[in-house]
Amino acid sequence: MSQETQASRRFVAPRSPWQIAVLSLLRIAVGWHFLYEGLWKLCAPHWTSAGYLESSRGFLSGLFQGIAGNATALRIVDFLNVWGLILIGTALMLGCLTRFAAISGIVLLALYYLAHPPLFGTDTAVATEGHYVIVDKNLVELLALCVVAAVPTGRFLGLDRLLAPLWGRLRRRKARTEEAPEPRELEEAVDRGPLGRRAVLASLAGLPFLGAFLLAFLKKRGWRSHEEEQLAARLDAQATTPIALKPDGVTSATIKTFQFPTLDDLKGQVPHAKIGKVELSRVILGGNLIGGWAHARDLVYVDSLVKQYHHKWKVFETFSLAEKCGVNAFLTNPVLCDVIQEYWKRGLGKIKFISDCGGSSIEAGIETSIDFGAAACYVHGGMADGMVARKQFDQIAKALDLIRANGLPAGIGGHKLATVQGCVEAGLKPDFWMKTLHHHRYWSGRNGKDECDNLWCDKPDETIAFMRERPEPWIAFKILAAGAIRPADGFRYALKNGADFICVGMYDFQLVEDTNIALAALAETQQRERPWRA
Repeated sequence: MSQETQASRRFVAPRSPWQIAVLSLLRIAVGWHFLYEGLWKLCAPHWTSAGYLESSRGFLSGLFQGIAGNATALRIVDFLNVWGLILIGTALMLGCLTRFAAISGIVLLALYYLAHPPLFGTDTAVATEGHYVIVDKNLVELLALCVVAAVPTGRFLGLDRLLAPLWGRLRRRKARTEEAPEPRELEEAVDRGPLGRRAVLASLAGLPFLGAFLLAFLKKRGWRSHEEEQLAARLDAQATTPIALKPDGVTSATIKTFQFPTLDDLKGQVPHAKIGKVELSRVILGGNLIGGWAHARDLVYVDSLVKQYHHKWKVFETFSLAEKCGVNAFLTNPVLCDVIQEYWKRGLGKIKFISDCGGSSIEAGIETSIDFGAAACYVHGGMADGMVARKQFDQIAKALDLIRANGLPAGIGGHKLATVQGCVEAGLKPDFWMKTLHHHRYWSGRNGKDECDNLWCDKPDETIAFMRERPEPWIAFKILAAGAIRPADGFRYALKNGADFICVGMYDFQLVEDTNIALAALAETQQRERPWRA
């Protein structure tokens, strides 16, 4: 063998221990990243690659966007993405089939790169943690896997070392079948004999890293060790004593932990009841946070903030999570009809749409809502307040007739008690009422200051008394005074005082906790003065 060939082989398979160790750590680190990404996506109940694909830029954007628009293709891509990451990551960490795993990872990363290439004139719509031009983290990791594929360190520190004799025998059998001369390295691999203890330990070098990964992943997912469980039990016991000693882990200028309940913490699903023939959950998802109509008093940035948070795919995630909590209805303005329709068309869920029929006119709002599949409609509270003030009861009556003519329950909304009272006096009988209800025991709840956007139920006690006599179902809204009242307080107050349903805006990270609170409030308020009307 020539000196040039020997030098080439030494470069391909370096024997220096520190070179092998460094390249093995590179392989394990990339595998760790792949495996964590895959398991995170697997455990996220509503994860999909649709948003990433749909926002694709570059010359292959049409292909990726086409996949996002096809429900079957999207499910296949999601499955391959998740399990590809998991299997590639596991193989790289263990050093098993290293070259094949590295090449598979290169292909996957190349697809990520092509979906959002950091090129000139192709600004991505996907948030990143840095700024790139041509070279991004996907390309860097891809090149790292090229090194791993060129120097498959699993032969030195990985399971490939244990599997080498098996592959050698298979290749030798194939060589005999083809009557080809046996390469010298095959003979060496086959005739090497049993591996020594050190070789076996070197082959299992990835196992400690895989164990550390699993421990870190479980801790990240909220798993607690036996010792932590015992500590938690002692702290719970101490909490019943006059002086409860609890560790203070978050006291500082900035909160250091941010964990919210997951579906594993869900205590049940929200029960349903009917308005006419339409079955609705007792808790209805409100649309103000998603639509950006946040009542933020003098915090002028909040409307823009919630709109930025609720991009289309975040809305889809919120809908999906709501349905898993038993919340089967979303109440909003027709302006969000397109988003709801797309959620249905993609097969992501079946959440029902209750429309407030807001728009240029009440008739136009009703027609748009019905065309887009609303399950129920009502005259928007702001509209109804104005119509009643102007004695335009005939317009409200026409709106109810138009809704019912299309087979839907028809309701009347109102922020003011005078709106409901005026409609009752005029002989109007909706299928349900939408009426605000909250107490005034919160810091900004100052009577006579409507212009400050701080009160939505002007006369709560009178509202409770008047609604007690109404035979129609009542959906109470603004029950948290636009975020000024805690859910445990607001839910109980509304349900105890006669509401048959509560409509509340919720972020995705609040849904499980609010569902549990609603279940407790419903259990506590089964016996109340106003009979359940639905």
